Amino acid sequence: MKRSRVTALPVGLAAALTLTACGVPPSDVIEAGEPASVVFSPDPKPSVPGVVSLYFLDDGDLTAYPRKIDDPADLRTVVGRLFGGPTTSEAVTATTELPRLTNTPDVTAGSGNGVSIKLPNDVAPLSHPAMLQLACTVAHVSGSFAAVPADAHRDGVLAAPPVNAQRSPSHTSVHVLGDGWSMTQSADSCPDPPQP
Repeated sequence: MKRSRVTALPVGLAAALTLTACGVPPSDVIEAGEPASVVFSPDPKPSVPGVVSLYFLDDGDLTAYPRKIDDPADLRTVVGRLFGGPTTSEAVTATTELPRLTNTPDVTAGSGNGVSIKLPNDVAPLSHPAMLQLACTVAHVSGSFAAVPADAHRDGVLAAPPVNAQRSPSHTSVHVLGDGWSMTQSADSCPDPPQP
């Protein structure tokens, strides 16, 4: 027991000498304005669940089907849900001309009213009703949205920066890119979604 006290004393003394010998001279209190304060920035707004109109076909007619989505301004998610097809309850009246995709396609919002959608290589060119489904759904995503840019390393497609843009439904157009084909469809003839 005595041996550990004897060892601890020189170690503690060495530590105290090291701390006091750091070369900083003592000084008086220096007044330099108001005390520091911290400003907390507000938390980013969480996404608010909402309802979007996904356009499917009802007896061949383009029809808006309201669908609850966690972030209704997330264009990529909305397009992914459209490619997922009608739900079981929607399928009573709704059909789709869009192929079912296992992964959400790349969606890029342009600086104007254009939106590009890059489909996987094995997808055949889309029918006219399928293009209308896409154009009308994209056109009625409410408010401004930030689209996810296309993957810069996939198939040599260059990524565009995310764009926050206010869309005019009647002036929106969708450009769909496939393997060796591309198609463009405007939303000027889309039926209006039902009012809440």
